[in-house]
Amino acid sequence: MALFQRGKDPVVTADLENAIEAGHGHCSQDKSASVLQPDNHNGITRKIAPGGESGRRGIHPLHFFRILWTSTSDASRLCNILWPTVPAALALRYSKSDLHLVIFILNYLAMVPCANTIGFAGQEFARKIPKVAGILIENTLGSVVELILFMVLLTRDQFPVIKSAVLGSILATMLLCLGLCFFAGGLTRGEQEFSDTVSEVGCGLLLTAGLALIVPSAYYHTIAGASNITEEAIQDNVLHISRVTSILLIIAYLIYVWFQMRTQHCIFDAILERDEEKDADKARDAAKSKLTLTECVIALVVSMTLVTLVAISLVEQIDYIVEERGITEAFMGLILVPLVEKAAEHLTAIDEAWDNQMNFALSHVLGATIQTALFNTPLVVIIGWGLGKTMNLNFELFEIIIMILAIVVVGNFLRDQKSNYLEGALCVIVYVIIAVAAFYYPGRSV
Repeated sequence: MALFQRGKDPVVTADLENAIEAGHGHCSQDKSASVLQPDNHNGITRKIAPGGESGRRGIHPLHFFRILWTSTSDASRLCNILWPTVPAALALRYSKSDLHLVIFILNYLAMVPCANTIGFAGQEFARKIPKVAGILIENTLGSVVELILFMVLLTRDQFPVIKSAVLGSILATMLLCLGLCFFAGGLTRGEQEFSDTVSEVGCGLLLTAGLALIVPSAYYHTIAGASNITEEAIQDNVLHISRVTSILLIIAYLIYVWFQMRTQHCIFDAILERDEEKDADKARDAAKSKLTLTECVIALVVSMTLVTLVAISLVEQIDYIVEERGITEAFMGLILVPLVEKAAEHLTAIDEAWDNQMNFALSHVLGATIQTALFNTPLVVIIGWGLGKTMNLNFELFEIIIMILAIVVVGNFLRDQKSNYLEGALCVIVYVIIAVAAFYYPGRSV
């Protein structure tokens, strides 16, 4: 499955090919312009990339629902079978509000088709613009479910669940999703290769973000118990450190976006174009019907609205699940919440790896993880600051240890620019071990 279908770009010259192989180099202004503004002589919509041209305008209801149903892959299509749980979950919330467990299960399942539609509409929208910009926007839209859940949890003062969900999202994407990408791609091809330009930038940012996220926790665990400072003063200092760290992380994210979009746009664009040439389903994907720009916007608005309603209903049941059903906050945040919020992104990346598009898959995996670490997490802290909430970045020692080790493990697997099913299986096994430990983790101490 290719996200973008476009003919070979004439600006990818021999000099650029060499720069890509070396993993460095810059684009000239004319090359950047030609990549950023693709011509579309055959389509009916100006300024729409050929790979995203639907051949239609406006909205056509029958085409719209048919395309949404067929989705991008068989796995993604299976998610649409869960659509009946959406009205059922919302109706049960108001008619049988005492059935907490049933409401939680239904809303948990209802998140999957809603998130899948956001992911699919985001893909369709991304097809219509240049590749690098498309992936950045697609990752942003894919993180909408995560942001909505974080905001709802924030308004309910569910800070422990948010903190666990932040790290759980990073772990689910880095270990589970990347592991399944390696495994799925390795099953049919033995070994796959990817560009060091994509992996090195991503790994460097992840390690930096991981270090920054644990600074407030390191401060707390070092100072806690000291006789010359009170617990209240320590917590106040941690809050201030977290807020300053959050501002700096968002600045780092904006620099990263600028780097992707401007400084090395040609290099990343050419790398992804090479991946398109290797797409096993290129012809079939090119022949698929596509959403119009209007239909993309409608699908995104409707699915985001439903995700918000379902998220509110889901979060309302967390206290009951934790207190009455013995599910710890660590397991809820580290495992359960990330699995459902990241479902669509994971399916997209795995499908790309299966089609031998490892650079696309890696861009989605690392891009989504970077978005969580450098943007979504600090944004929650800053919004909490504006709402007068004491949301900070003081994570449990258990959580920060496994996050840093996970980043180191993944970085080691990416170092040789090759992947296979053994590495994929090991990543998934490590994730399952973490899930088991989270299930038995007693809870937060701070």
